[in-house]
Amino acid sequence: MVFRYSFTAPTGVFLLILAGSATARDDQAPPPDNPVPPLVVTATRIPTPLDKVASSITLITDQQIDDHQWRTLTSALADAPGLSLVQTGGPGGLTSVFIRGANGNHTKVVIDGIDVNDPSEGAFDFGQVTTADLARVEILRGPQSSLYGSDALGGVINLVTREGNGPPRLTASVEGGSFDTLNETASVSGSTSRLSYAFNIAHNFTGDTPVTPLGLLAPGEARIGDRYDNLSTGAKLRLAVSRALSFGLVVRFTNADLRSTGENFDLYPAPNIPDAAQTVQKTQQLFTRFDGRFALFNGALKNELGVGYTDYRTRIQAPDDGFGLPAPTLANGDRLKLDYQGTVALGGGNDLILGAEDSEDRLLANADVRNPGIADRAGYAELQAHPVQGLTIAASIRYDDNDRFGGKTTFHIAPTFLIAATGTQLKATYGTGFKAPTLTQLFVSFPEFFFFANPDLKPETSEGYDIGFEQPLAEGRLRVGATWFHNVIRNLIETSADFTTYANIGRATTYGVESFAALAVSRKLSLRADYTYTIARDDIAAQALLRRPKNKVSLQAVWRPTDRLSLSSSLLYVGGRVDANRDFSIPRLTASPYSTLNLAASYDLGKGVTLFARVDNLLNRHYEDPVGFDKPGVGAFGGVKVSLP
Repeated sequence: MVFRYSFTAPTGVFLLILAGSATARDDQAPPPDNPVPPLVVTATRIPTPLDKVASSITLITDQQIDDHQWRTLTSALADAPGLSLVQTGGPGGLTSVFIRGANGNHTKVVIDGIDVNDPSEGAFDFGQVTTADLARVEILRGPQSSLYGSDALGGVINLVTREGNGPPRLTASVEGGSFDTLNETASVSGSTSRLSYAFNIAHNFTGDTPVTPLGLLAPGEARIGDRYDNLSTGAKLRLAVSRALSFGLVVRFTNADLRSTGENFDLYPAPNIPDAAQTVQKTQQLFTRFDGRFALFNGALKNELGVGYTDYRTRIQAPDDGFGLPAPTLANGDRLKLDYQGTVALGGGNDLILGAEDSEDRLLANADVRNPGIADRAGYAELQAHPVQGLTIAASIRYDDNDRFGGKTTFHIAPTFLIAATGTQLKATYGTGFKAPTLTQLFVSFPEFFFFANPDLKPETSEGYDIGFEQPLAEGRLRVGATWFHNVIRNLIETSADFTTYANIGRATTYGVESFAALAVSRKLSLRADYTYTIARDDIAAQALLRRPKNKVSLQAVWRPTDRLSLSSSLLYVGGRVDANRDFSIPRLTASPYSTLNLAASYDLGKGVTLFARVDNLLNRHYEDPVGFDKPGVGAFGGVKVSLP
């Protein structure tokens, strides 16, 4: 079955190095002197305090990104509970995120309200996103199609970029270090009485990341490190015409060039031998959205109407195999989406959310011209209510009308109850999700390999629940909690038994526990530990799914000994898991567990100048994840950041 994608701690895993960021999550209390919980949007589509949200959600802020000096979204997500992350190679390599054991293409990704999953493949490559302009990352786990439609079968990851606020501000940074790394950023932001603005540019470059295991190279063949060059630009504007009316524009463009070592499929050497020359991948991504927000009846009815556009252009050129340069592989697609959301204040803190969407995904290359795209129209409703003291319920339902497979109804209910006397929060969710067949699966055939598209595919579906608690202790300085989850995924799209097409023949079950403990030792030092236990099984073949570790532990700490100095550390342990070799010619291998330790420090020199440095993989652990791709050893980086005024 193709489903792509007892706990023992490593030695010293509980030796918390001074430092780290206390990630603000649903399962972490704010400091005792700040009783107001942060707001999140993803779980309910309106700003909601974390203690009123039943869904399992992780919030990563720009402060934590700065503390740990995470330069890519991949590094920011690595420690998050409930996720397993796989990157094939170094920076820029294809990166998939599996939420609670679901497939990599079962995660819906949204950037500033824009659906950014690849229109042709249905998945999202997390390896192309830099963090320079990110204000927050919200990770919502469990089936969420009742609010987000297709692709949200396993969960949703929502990225929000920074907005301008206050007087004009210029920020720039430069960083260099191991693996020929050179990263530069610049931003200008601010606001007037009517206009807020933020402009960002980030250039991330690594020139020599060693990722090919030496044991796989042919005799006498030299290892060539991966080279990645990413230039990302963004703009975010909002114009307030009046107190009740405003217009916003978001634009994000990425141009990336990756040179990596692919597989040599010549008769000799045999498959699974890395090629002597590199594959060149060029990626361009454009995400943009224009919206209008207007309030009626003194704010009792808030409305937002938007139009978003997503465009992917990917060209992969394999090297000359001795028989002439092969034709490049193209993956080009776009999406145009109209959306409306209205929020009705019912009084007493109760809200009714109503929404409608109309979108079309299109293939722009390698497509059957008779089937240029898929249209989907949807409507949804959600009630967020507080029927009795301490109880909050969010219930939602959605209907999607897809012009390929017809209608699909999904729902979600999420109650949470706060026991005031003890501060205990009890929470549970139950919901359904679906994943529509991709345009590639429906329309793109490879007759030269006797493999053909299947236009009759049905959507994949999921049904899941979770139940958990959170408990503050020691006057709120210590907070602990755990959540049990269980999901069943049906109608999985897999390669047919005769390997000639796709078919809805798979079924999988995933379940496990996400647990945590967070301790505010003092105003200057905070500690956190997360443990995720996941079982993900192929119900048809009765075996574990690939690349889903059973055990994952992350330990973090933050120490600010002075107002100018900040130290951080993170220790990650990933347990053994089932994997395949580079080209899946050996479909099941056992991947060894590994652990990594990262340290970061920054010092404010004053007058807007900050020096920073970090060390990744301090213990110089050598491991493969996935199998066939080395992770680099210890790396040291440093730089300077200037903010004016």
